[in-house]
Amino acid sequence: MSKAHILVVDDEEDIRRLLREILEDEGYSVDEAQTAAEADAARRARRPDLVLLDIWMPDLDGVTLLRRWVDEGGLPFPVIMMSGHGTVETAVEATRLGAYDYLEKPLSMSKLLLTVERALEAERLQRENVGLRRRAAVVTEPVGRSLVMQRLREQIRRIAAHGSWVLFTGEPGSGKETWARYLHAHSPRRDGPFVEVGVAAIARENSAVELFGREEGGRIQYGRLEQANGGSLFLDEVADMDPETQARLASALEGGSFLRVGGAEPVTVDVRILAATHRDLAAEVRAGRFREDLFYQLHVVPVAVPPLREHPEDIPELLDFYVDHFVREEGLPFRRFSTAAQNRLRNHDWPGNIRELRNLVQRLLILGAGEEIGLEEVEAALGGEVQRPGAALPEGVTLEGPLREARERFERAYFVHQLRRAGGSVAELARRTGMERTHLYRKLRALGIDPRRGAGAED
Repeated sequence: MSKAHILVVDDEEDIRRLLREILEDEGYSVDEAQTAAEADAARRARRPDLVLLDIWMPDLDGVTLLRRWVDEGGLPFPVIMMSGHGTVETAVEATRLGAYDYLEKPLSMSKLLLTVERALEAERLQRENVGLRRRAAVVTEPVGRSLVMQRLREQIRRIAAHGSWVLFTGEPGSGKETWARYLHAHSPRRDGPFVEVGVAAIARENSAVELFGREEGGRIQYGRLEQANGGSLFLDEVADMDPETQARLASALEGGSFLRVGGAEPVTVDVRILAATHRDLAAEVRAGRFREDLFYQLHVVPVAVPPLREHPEDIPELLDFYVDHFVREEGLPFRRFSTAAQNRLRNHDWPGNIRELRNLVQRLLILGAGEEIGLEEVEAALGGEVQRPGAALPEGVTLEGPLREARERFERAYFVHQLRRAGGSVAELARRTGMERTHLYRKLRALGIDPRRGAGAED
């Protein structure tokens, strides 16, 4: 996997050749331009990760070219200016316009390589910080040591070593993006960009421009595909993509190139596609809402991300993680969850998965008081047991059948409900039900309820 792509713009052939040789020896890919016109053509053909730009050129000086690029909507890549006849005023103007640095000729190759490395690192950090600010919480690695999580980590690491495209499936809030980032971080593309596209958040009329970019009046807007070149593109909730953009994407993935909106020349990219959805894409294909060819392009390696209720043993660690996060990042007061509160949360169904747990922790830290978060406070935050609209009886309990069977169904629903409210604590359950613990254990066994395995678990 090559490092960054650098465009060298200089009217002196010897300097261009020398810079190309040195940069390629360092693992960079390099393109050359002698004039401002050639530089525009080169950046149109392929988005550079960095530009080395000379001040004096035959058709247009470098500062004017830099200003023109800035006027198009800001610099989409770092620019390092070079000159053998520059002035302090020129250097100040270039820096004011957004150039990362200004190097004087004759160039010190060691200084140039160090400046290039620092400029690329600064750009990477800025891109990551922008992405992280959009995210609710910074999770560099999936949290949890359960067998389910260990197996998924091993699976992701095996997949990461190869270049295959991956489709993550799972319920909303289960952590599909976190696993996609984890895969990217363990892949050969780890030094390349990880670019996220929230498909559902893109307006239909802007989706093609967002993904593929635009050319208009000589100006270039780079889309997410080009921004992810050399790295990974994460398409979140890909099932929400409109049909026209689906067709464009299928064509781009098939041929490895695409046209920007309004463009005439094909653009080639090298990107690993990671997609995610909470829907059944095969069913969407059968219903005619998703293209079959795009489905098979994305569905190379499927990865199912389990819901939180399938690994509740990770909940204490998740609670600690998010408490530490909100204390550190938002300055909220530290509070710890009592054992009864943790047990109650382990027995919650978590329809919103990890996102629901995160929001619950944040709410309890903001609104609560005291060092410990107790069972009653957790119950209040959960809003109690949610009843089905119009339901007068617990789920699974009916007025049909023999009295003995109806009574057994009711008792089982009653004890499961009370055990959940007790946070899995038999002592608390005995207090709530007014039963002696020995008799209570016999009753639970008779009803097939094992409190050690969670409320509602059968022997």
